[in-house]
Amino acid sequence: MRRENIKKRRRKKRKRILSVVLIVGLLLIIIPTAFVLSKNILEKNISKNQDNTPKEDTTQNEKPVEPVKQDVKEEVIISAAGDSTLGTDTKFSGETLPAVFNTTGKNYAYFYQNVYDIFSKDDYTFVNLETTFTDATAKKDKGKPPYYHFKGPKDYVNILTSGSVEGVTVANNHIYDYGQQGFNDTIEVLKGAKVDIAGEGYKIVKEIKGIKFGFLGYQAWSDTKELRDKIKSDISELKNSGCEVVIPYFHWGIEGQYKPYDVQVNIGKYAIDSGADLVLGSHPHVVQTLENYKGKLIVYSFGNFCFGGNNNPTDKRTFILQAKLNFTNGKLDQTSFKVIPCSVSSVNNKNDYRPTPMKDQNKTNLLKFLNELSPTLNGEIKDEFFQIQ
Repeated sequence: MRRENIKKRRRKKRKRILSVVLIVGLLLIIIPTAFVLSKNILEKNISKNQDNTPKEDTTQNEKPVEPVKQDVKEEVIISAAGDSTLGTDTKFSGETLPAVFNTTGKNYAYFYQNVYDIFSKDDYTFVNLETTFTDATAKKDKGKPPYYHFKGPKDYVNILTSGSVEGVTVANNHIYDYGQQGFNDTIEVLKGAKVDIAGEGYKIVKEIKGIKFGFLGYQAWSDTKELRDKIKSDISELKNSGCEVVIPYFHWGIEGQYKPYDVQVNIGKYAIDSGADLVLGSHPHVVQTLENYKGKLIVYSFGNFCFGGNNNPTDKRTFILQAKLNFTNGKLDQTSFKVIPCSVSSVNNKNDYRPTPMKDQNKTNLLKFLNELSPTLNGEIKDEFFQIQ
């Protein structure tokens, strides 16, 4: 009996020990697990609270990055030429310009046909229109002869448009050959054909590739205060209206003289001093000096061009001037020039009224002659674009 009690006590003791071991083992598992779980929960709560905390908007303090502006570059080519007398004097006979026109089947494009490729590829062409387009018959009294009265039928304006001539100066000694009616008819016809007009109270403001150009025309027979005031006022007006480039065209000089006289020189330089960017001239019926004045060009005379005033002029030499103007952001920053030697006729023995670019030795000779006349250009005149300083 006693032995059985001892065995029972031993079994109970072993059970208690086993229970303690199990409890301790469970605690060793549960406590670390609970610690890890509670830590994770705590971290999640902290993270959640941090996410809900209002953040400072730093973007308000950041300046927006502006895109880099690219310079806007533009190139404009202006062509200019001399006396275009698209008509005749009623006293003339034989092969006058109207007579030749009739033999072509009344082809308006005939006259500028040989320079059309030049004029049509530029941005603007500007010439001296030395005639009237009118049906008027009453001639202006010009005093003692010799004198001439030039006119062409009104439809001759199509010669200009067919030749890609966009603008003309009418400031010359023939625009009133048929009085006020002849002048009024000419202006009306030009406007109807959308040919721009400069001179005799008209100014051209033309926007080309987003850049404003101004063109003016003057008769300049003497150097007067009135003329100077007019030149200065007109150039200032155009510049103030936004014209980046202003080009006046003067009718001046002495016929048959290859060098300018003091009136031309003084007025031309005054125009540049007043803000002109390029000065053009005609009337002497022959080419004259080109001058570099303060880095700007003065063309004193182009000579004749499409000239119905003579059926066989002794000196048929003329030229087209092209000015290439380069702009950055609308401001002129570089100008270069090209002189294209021409003859007023495509044949040598008469005037067929078709100005034609020269070739070979004739071209070389005229460029040489112009350089000899123009010492301030230092021999730079050529039929490729060149710059002056």
